[in-house]
Amino acid sequence: MFPEFRDQISQLKVSDLNFVRLFEKHNTLDQTIRHMEAHLEPGTHEEIEQLKKEKLLIKDALYNILKKAGNAMN
Repeated sequence: MFPEFRDQISQLKVSDLNFVRLFEKHNTLDQTIRHMEAHLEPGTHEEIEQLKKEKLLIKDALYNILKKAGNAMN
């Protein structure tokens, strides 16, 4: 996710607890969605779609944090 922000991600993982929390939540949701879609975990289509929406909101928040961090570095 966001390879163009690799440096900022590394820095934020050690300096911003909110970023770390969001990053980990995004990864957890991604894994849960994959498992549900592969029928390794129970989940309805509606539940999967709700998790995808939540994951997208978190991804947007992460992107905003990364853009601000990138601007601060310049």
